[in-house]
Amino acid sequence: MTDTRIAPGATAASERLFAAAQRVLPGGVNSPVRAFKGVGGVPRFMVRGEGPCLIDADGNRYVDLVLSWGPLILGHAHPRVLAALIETARHGTTFGTPTELEVQLAERVVATFPGLDMVRFVSSGTEAVMSVVRLARAATGRRLILKFDGCYHGHADALLAAAGSGVATLGLPDSPGVTPATVADTLVLAYNDLAAVETLFAVRGDEIAAILVEPVAGNMGVVPPAAGFLQGLRNITHRYKALLVFDEVMTGWRVHPQGAQVLYGVTPDLTCLGKVIGGGLPAAAYGGRRDLMELVAPAGPVYQAGTLSGNPIAMAAGLATLEELRQPGLWQRAADWAQRAGTLIAAAAERAGVPVVVQRVGTMFTPFFSSTPVRTFAEVKQTDREAYSRFFHALLESGIYLPPSAFEASFTSVVHGDRELELLEAALTTAWQR
Repeated sequence: MTDTRIAPGATAASERLFAAAQRVLPGGVNSPVRAFKGVGGVPRFMVRGEGPCLIDADGNRYVDLVLSWGPLILGHAHPRVLAALIETARHGTTFGTPTELEVQLAERVVATFPGLDMVRFVSSGTEAVMSVVRLARAATGRRLILKFDGCYHGHADALLAAAGSGVATLGLPDSPGVTPATVADTLVLAYNDLAAVETLFAVRGDEIAAILVEPVAGNMGVVPPAAGFLQGLRNITHRYKALLVFDEVMTGWRVHPQGAQVLYGVTPDLTCLGKVIGGGLPAAAYGGRRDLMELVAPAGPVYQAGTLSGNPIAMAAGLATLEELRQPGLWQRAADWAQRAGTLIAAAAERAGVPVVVQRVGTMFTPFFSSTPVRTFAEVKQTDREAYSRFFHALLESGIYLPPSAFEASFTSVVHGDRELELLEAALTTAWQR
């Protein structure tokens, strides 16, 4: 970071831009949680990212703990990623044909995750999960999908049942426009309640195509799996010949360099990936066992397509990111920063007499305003969201950019360092004095 000055408080440019945006964009944004509805105030319009920092239209500099909601594990404008993008774009941005970069990135991804023999690239996490659900139903000949309360799997109609993330932040019902028939084949249970899963399968196990789960919930804040929960899901799906699908759109490369499936030693049948896989550009993927993936067209009858799937610049950014992460100790640097940040937040809260529990897995963490750890979405909703909003704005004014929602994870990068910790510690010193 070349300039560590912080000029908090000026918002005139962001206010002007937000007023203009609201005339031409619904709510003034292109994704709901960006609108600051969950915390109040005016969203900051960013103009530049540099390493661990963001600079807004008013010239304010922030230590960025959102990182485009996870993809930027190398930080903003990483030289290796930029070089790959520039070189690739010189030859064209998209061809609608196969390219060698697709093969190279697919080989890297398959070599990283034990649950993958083959992958199919798409352009978003929503598209990946939507496609994998179709594949699971086709492979099993069953209709029902089990998901968990507070786990967000994109905005496809059938998966907006008891979704977390932006839906919860805005206090919306699952969504008008989603018909009862659309979600009729989606079953919902509490996250971390293995006994409830056992009971459900005992009654309807022969109807359930797959269990779809965030192996570490990140869309209701960071909620780790209870001991034995993921292995229990694996055992149940084996017993009833259903499929286990890990939604690692967020957790892939974030909770462990090889994802939650290696961290917890549980191999799913199918996996969804996103965010880090595109290195900051729109890219995602789904994959799994060869026999399942060979059902996908044109190898098999399950249709799925995408005009920009596997486009060269997204593949180049993803490949450059994953190549950089192979450096020994680099990923651990981001995880260590998250651990140290969590310790600072917890200590500052304790000094102030404020009940805060910081939950972290790898490079993801969430400070919950609660006196006890949270394990389910029902418990997350009992945390003090108004306290989080005050905390958010206190840190924002001190140059720390947190997720503008109590239901989202914070992320760290490999370029967050001692200086950024010092800035966080200084901000925390005054956070509960405002």
